[in-house]
Amino acid sequence: MISQRNLFLQHVAQTSPDPMGLEIVQASGIYLTDRNRKRYIDLISGISVSNLGHRHPQVIRAIQKQLKKYMHVMVYGEMVQSPQVNLAAALAKVLPVQLSDVYFVNSGSEAVEGAMKLAKRYTGRYEIISCTSGYHGSTQGALSIMGDEFFRNAFRPLLPGIKHIIFNDHESLANIGCRTACVIVEPVQGEAGAVPADPAWLAALRKKCSDNGVLLVFDEIQTGYGRTGKLFAFEHYGIVPDILLLAKGFGGGLPLGAFISSHEIMQSLTHNPVLGHITTFGGHPVCCASGLATLQVLRKSNLVQEVDMKEQLFRSLLVHPAIRGIYGKGLLLSLDFETEELNRKIISACIRNGVITDWFLFSGKRMRIAPPLIISHDQIRKACRLILRSVEECS
Repeated sequence: MISQRNLFLQHVAQTSPDPMGLEIVQASGIYLTDRNRKRYIDLISGISVSNLGHRHPQVIRAIQKQLKKYMHVMVYGEMVQSPQVNLAAALAKVLPVQLSDVYFVNSGSEAVEGAMKLAKRYTGRYEIISCTSGYHGSTQGALSIMGDEFFRNAFRPLLPGIKHIIFNDHESLANIGCRTACVIVEPVQGEAGAVPADPAWLAALRKKCSDNGVLLVFDEIQTGYGRTGKLFAFEHYGIVPDILLLAKGFGGGLPLGAFISSHEIMQSLTHNPVLGHITTFGGHPVCCASGLATLQVLRKSNLVQEVDMKEQLFRSLLVHPAIRGIYGKGLLLSLDFETEELNRKIISACIRNGVITDWFLFSGKRMRIAPPLIISHDQIRKACRLILRSVEECS
């Protein structure tokens, strides 16, 4: 009989020549279990997806309850579906009044694409600006604004009218002007290696956009739903974007994304042309039920408030001469090593020792630390011991 691994390699399209290839048969809490019954601590949360861990009981109950009612009934926006309505209303309660209108999609890339269209339609402008080392997805439009030429270059020609400014660089803000529809920025750059925005720079960016009639878009696809110690990372900065992007942890483990703005701005997609943006499965009722349950758990528990303490515990324990620094915010952290080769070796050792971690797309020397928010202090201590053992084995 052909093994699952061989079938995987033969029939599931690969994204790298050397995939991790772990055969996971079960996941619960912060743990993944493979076919040999080996358990792994998940320190990357499926890349910031499983903020409540795997198969959270309240999320599972919400999914099961919705499954008994209905799944897909009609393309997005044409029928009143209570899971969408209830989640949108719940989001409006926890967001500033300027962010009260939710357009549900399936993924982060789709949220980015929708925001780009919305900004162009509302402003009547064509220029879109993003940041160097910013990651916003892999679809054609999202790839066009990706802040790394290595990944863009193989797929040219890309969208016209795209500019890149330097993240945290004040002089770069001069590139924003009267032809700019929007600026898209991550409050913490994920794939650059967990690099937070400088508060003064972000404030200057907000002012520059406001002065020039430019929409400011915050990509919180990785940072949203509590990962940085606030429900949304923009709350750290006292700045409200014109458009907010969510995905990953938003769906509680199911595919769900959104771009969120004011009612005035979002109405731009309803006319000239009608159906200015449309999606078949966006806001799937089962995914929305999962997303609402996730939000409810985050609001009723202390998980978000505990993130800062857990961050400090990681920082205090992960001390070793080979670790050149710890960067990031909340539970979106990175360990910096001298070389990419050393980092890759340590990551492989971590996996052998029972800890799932990874590198960053634009920062191969940095190791990702982004566990589920439910991780306990004892589990953090255990994970750090295993990481340090792996560092010792490779140093």
